[in-house]
Amino acid sequence: MTVTARPLSPGAEALLGREVPVLDLGFVQPIDYMGNDIDIVQAARVSYGPSTRKVHDDRGLLRYLMRHRHTTPFEMCEVKFRCKMPIFVARQWIRHRTANVNEMSLRYSEAPDEFYVPALEHVTLQSTTNRQGRDADTAVPAELRERVRALLHTRHEQLYADYQTLAGELGIARELARTLLPVSLYTQWIWKIDLHNLLHFLDLRLDPHAQVEIRLFAEAMAGFVQAWVPLSWEAFVDYRREALPFTRVEGVALSHLLRGASADEAAAQAGLQGRELREFLDKLARVRALTEESGS
Repeated sequence: MTVTARPLSPGAEALLGREVPVLDLGFVQPIDYMGNDIDIVQAARVSYGPSTRKVHDDRGLLRYLMRHRHTTPFEMCEVKFRCKMPIFVARQWIRHRTANVNEMSLRYSEAPDEFYVPALEHVTLQSTTNRQGRDADTAVPAELRERVRALLHTRHEQLYADYQTLAGELGIARELARTLLPVSLYTQWIWKIDLHNLLHFLDLRLDPHAQVEIRLFAEAMAGFVQAWVPLSWEAFVDYRREALPFTRVEGVALSHLLRGASADEAAAQAGLQGRELREFLDKLARVRALTEESGS
C-alpha cells in the first residue's frame, strides 16, 4: 500500500482512473486531484495541521463560504481530467478560460476515424424561439431522425477517405490535410481546473438550456465532484444550482404577490414582460413545486 502525506478524499480515490462514457465515443476520466473539503476549511481559517473543529463546524463554514460567495478557499482544491469529446463540444468548453489545457494536435498525430453521430433522441429541430438551441417539444418522425444519422455517417466516411488521400497517398502535410475534417471529429485533452472555477463551469453547463452534448460531459464531471468534496457539493447545490435568485424587478412583483395580487397582476404592476416575465413565472412555478414537496 502506498503511503502518502497528502490529504486524501476517499470518494475521489475510488473513482480515479475510471472512464465515464459520454455520448457515443467520448468519456471523462479523473486522473488526479489535490485537496478535499477540509483543505477548503483550513484555507479559510488560514491555519495549519489537522482541524480541531467538529465536522458540523466544518460543514457550517463551507456553507457560509458558498452562501456568501467567498470563493478563494475553493481555489485551493484542483482536479485534472482526461476527456474525449467532439471538436464542437471542445470549442464550447474552451470558452471557460480559467483552466489549464493541453489538447491532442493533428499537426503531429494522424486524425482518428472517430466522429460523433447523435443518438436518435438527440436529433431535433431548430428552436423557433431560441436562435442558438434545439426545439425539445416538437416531435421528430423516426424516419427523419434515421435519415439525419445516415447523412452524417455518409459524410464522415467520405471526408475521412479524402483526409487519408491527402495525408497518405498524396503526402500532404497533416497540418493542411486536417483542414477538411468536420467539427464532429473527436479530440482529446488534459483539463486541469480549481474547484471554484469548476463549480462555475458546472453551474452553466448543467443548466437545462445548455447544449445537451456538453451537458452530458458536465454531468459526468459532477458525479466525480460530488464524491470528491461532498460537503462543498451539498453547499453548491443549495446555494447555487438549485437557488432561486430574484432580480430587483422580480422582488417588486413578489411584494405585490405578498399583498394579495395574482401572479399576472403582480408581474404587470412590476413591469415584467416578454422573456423576463416568463422567467419570473418559471421561478414561481419552482417555488410552488418546493412547497408541494415540503408538504408531502
